[in-house]
Amino acid sequence: MSARRFLLLLALAALVPFAQASSQLALDKGCYSCHGEPPRRGAPAFAELAERYARYRGQAEAPQRLADQLRAGSLFGHIAAHERVSDEECVALMRWIIDGAR
Repeated sequence: MSARRFLLLLALAALVPFAQASSQLALDKGCYSCHGEPPRRGAPAFAELAERYARYRGQAEAPQRLADQLRAGSLFGHIAAHERVSDEECVALMRWIIDGAR
């Protein structure tokens, strides 16, 4: 395998977590049950979350920091559904929300 091909594969592998950050991941994890349109149980819809977290765009550490807070219950209290999402999935979802949840 050429060095160029190896670097291309390595770059593509690094993008996998970003590709998972989508509405499909949110759908798969049941997030739309509360954060859909209309939102349930007083939960904010994804559009509102995207607006709220837009200020973190461009901050490389923000998705991980916010994911840690969300899973620990320090953002919105202890919500079992938030705590059941894996760290990797939560970071991907936070990145998706920060980027506009489109």
